[in-house]
Amino acid sequence: MKIFFLVSLLFLLFSFSSAKKTKFPSPVNIQAESIFHQSTKTNLYETKYFTQILDHFNYHPQSYQTFQERYLINNKFWGGAEKNAPIFVYTGNEGDIEWFTQNTGFMFEIAPQFKALLVFLEHRYYGKSIPFGGDKEIAYSNSTTLGYLSSTQALADYATLIIDLKKNLTAQDSPVVVFGGSYGGMLAAWFRLKYPHVAIGALASSAPILGFQGIVSPYSFSNIITQDFKGVSENCYKVIKESWKLIEETEEQHGGLDLLKKSFKICDSKPVEGWLQTAFVYTAMTDYPTPSNFLNPLPAYPIRQMCKAIDDPTTGNDTFAKLYGAANIYYNSSGTATCFNLSDHSDPHGLSMWTWQACTEMILPTDGNDEKSIFPSSEYNFADRATFCKEYLGVEPRPNWATTEFGGMDIMRVLKRFGSNMIFFNGLRDPWSGGGVLKSISKSIVAIVAKQGAHHVDLRFSDKEDPKWLQDVRKKEIHIIHKWIDQYYHDLSEDLSYNGI
Repeated sequence: MKIFFLVSLLFLLFSFSSAKKTKFPSPVNIQAESIFHQSTKTNLYETKYFTQILDHFNYHPQSYQTFQERYLINNKFWGGAEKNAPIFVYTGNEGDIEWFTQNTGFMFEIAPQFKALLVFLEHRYYGKSIPFGGDKEIAYSNSTTLGYLSSTQALADYATLIIDLKKNLTAQDSPVVVFGGSYGGMLAAWFRLKYPHVAIGALASSAPILGFQGIVSPYSFSNIITQDFKGVSENCYKVIKESWKLIEETEEQHGGLDLLKKSFKICDSKPVEGWLQTAFVYTAMTDYPTPSNFLNPLPAYPIRQMCKAIDDPTTGNDTFAKLYGAANIYYNSSGTATCFNLSDHSDPHGLSMWTWQACTEMILPTDGNDEKSIFPSSEYNFADRATFCKEYLGVEPRPNWATTEFGGMDIMRVLKRFGSNMIFFNGLRDPWSGGGVLKSISKSIVAIVAKQGAHHVDLRFSDKEDPKWLQDVRKKEIHIIHKWIDQYYHDLSEDLSYNGI
């Protein structure tokens, strides 16, 4: 069974394992092609491509190179341009857009009642939206070619595509609402702020727009994970917390690596700490109330299941047996794995270039662990990251650029003055919620907080076993979006009447 360490999923922990230095290549010129360059269909969507410019903000000769940006579209429920029916747009994350689309059931489920067109936009440098002729060897090769990978360029891509799509559909008066979860949620919120003439509102789910240096504590991320496990079982928390020292001591003993390999059924002789930490972190993020298959197949409330394995009296005082049982919840829910390959760094969802973004503008401090943390205590050290980024990718991080470009400091006061029509959902079991907007800022910038919620749980496909609190969250989001659209139609009608149309 392959076990893949998702290099940077949902901008998790800072990873050093994906980038690759190669010789700087010659630029590749791409011939412009039709917006409907290629189409493939599935039951959920049709795949299309848009000819996108490489650099929206400069006028150098290379800025005018183009690439094919993929987007997915579903018009099954659309009321049509003649009725100014709405367009719901997902602002793509750091990975293959099909993966995110297939895990964003909320948009598909509400499209019929809104008669909405659904569009899912892929982020440049991810999936199949690769500049430089779609050649990853070239696009990913060095800091010069990767320099066009940024959130601002991606947002400009989205605005350009949406405007062009509306023009082609003769739907210039159709209101656009943007949706996004995690980094995609950050982009949705920022899109509404930067392009209010394109989108009338934004639903930003689990979007840590406040998760930057100087705003959020670097210990917040691990503290939430700690509380997630501790809240289920004090013993479970203690076993995990005390295990790191035991693992370290075992590694230093003669034959210790072989013992760990046997205890955790590891195919190769690799350290297990990172493998275990990945399981605990991702399980905390996706501690959903119903079974899921977003990262790995997981049962409902997977933290409870992990702690049940750790608290199992049949394992006695065997800490490694307890941890192995917990790890199996995340890595081996089917029970079919015979061993785990820790050397397998497969990237099935195309996430690897988050390392570049985490080395440039997305400086989200998450790796501080205080003395009460479930993980080994450590201090957040920006200098370590900066050194790595310079040596590994040839780039220096700009830790304050995101908040300079998009804001974040004093957000309650600032957004109250000029922002509107935004929903920020956060589940407090999600470790990223520490960097989220947890209080409503105005009547139209609304925070929805769910004590038992996990990472963008509101955007998942609904389930008959969904708890009432989750059903209520979605009903509230739908109600608010209805208000935005009704107000837009009212304003549009007044404008047309004023102009004598």
